[in-house]
Amino acid sequence: MDFQPSPRGKQTAERVRAFIKEHIEPIEAAHWKGIHEKRHGGHWTEWTIPPVVEELKAKAKAEGLWNLFLPDAELGAGLSVLEYAFSAEETGRSLMAPEIFNCNAPDTGNMEVLWKYGSAEQKEQWLKPLLAGDIRSVFFMTEPDVASSDATNMAATAVVEGDEIVLNGKKWWSSGVGDPRCKIGIFMALTPNPDLGRHNQHSMVLVPLDAPGVEIKRMLPVFGEYDEPHGHGEVHFTNVRLPLSNVIAGPGRGFEIAQGRLGPGRIHHCMRCIGAAERSLELAIQRGLDRVAFKKQLINLGGNRERLAEARVAIDQARLLTLQAAWKIDTLGVHAALTDVSAIKVVAPTMLQNVVDFAIQIHGGAGVSHDTQLTAFFNQARSLRLADGPDEVHKGMIARLELMKYGQK
Repeated sequence: MDFQPSPRGKQTAERVRAFIKEHIEPIEAAHWKGIHEKRHGGHWTEWTIPPVVEELKAKAKAEGLWNLFLPDAELGAGLSVLEYAFSAEETGRSLMAPEIFNCNAPDTGNMEVLWKYGSAEQKEQWLKPLLAGDIRSVFFMTEPDVASSDATNMAATAVVEGDEIVLNGKKWWSSGVGDPRCKIGIFMALTPNPDLGRHNQHSMVLVPLDAPGVEIKRMLPVFGEYDEPHGHGEVHFTNVRLPLSNVIAGPGRGFEIAQGRLGPGRIHHCMRCIGAAERSLELAIQRGLDRVAFKKQLINLGGNRERLAEARVAIDQARLLTLQAAWKIDTLGVHAALTDVSAIKVVAPTMLQNVVDFAIQIHGGAGVSHDTQLTAFFNQARSLRLADGPDEVHKGMIARLELMKYGQK
């Protein structure tokens, strides 16, 4: 295994870092300050996109730093999962950067689904404007009324009726649905079929947000933050009738698509966690060197040097594990990397949470304010320990795959 970036992967990551340093870092604090000052709580209809976002997107596109996640040389940068991982880490250092390069979740996962499984018509209508950055999207999966850690519990339905599919159900934590540019969602739901196994009874359906019967009920705060203008919504679907052609790949293929979608997406999430952890550690060290208490620099008080060392070890371990997962996906396929992908989904967010906690402690009161990125990074870390499956589900997967080597199920 060789985790050194290829010349192309290294050059792209260096260009991403330079762009962030030159164009994003100088304006990011003011960008988020402006959003916080205009906060309207859950009234998502009043959210707007600051003009600087579209200006920076245009600059990134002009420099060829666009759709870096997509391993397609015509539609994206043509980078492998491993090659893109290094750029994903760079974007993780900034809360703003992923969107500027059109590499933000959930759009990346949705675009990958359409690229890999979508029909020609679906690609023309929805993938094309998503790749151009003209619209945004949402993924409807988690439900409020069932234990969503077990996806087979899903209560929402997508029932085939002739040449239509009818959607009913409730979804929440639908990230991105508050964005005024969000026009399309992928709705995953049960398509009952007694002749098929339980992993062949779900479908993914493309749902325009203006379709009759789609209603955004509210926006949900994460530790008191609404993440505007992105937002996480509760959305109800009542007899939403759509053409059968809106089903991706065909009824009953939802779980198959989900497996193809989540592997590379988890690499992206974890590498961004590593970038955020690196930035958090930098902030902690700078603060620890600059501030003095009891006639000592903070970094030399108590066990702070030991905590610093532990953070460095944890970040590098998480990076190596994530790069190994990316290498396996590229060389052996997603199914050969199942243990690795589950492992990084447990390790990287937990590592970030611990590193940010250390940085917050070093900052004191400033660490829990909006004066640094730390509270947003902590929010990200803690949320990711639930998103795309909680830690316990991934640990269960790791244990099951390990026991299978000994003939146990």
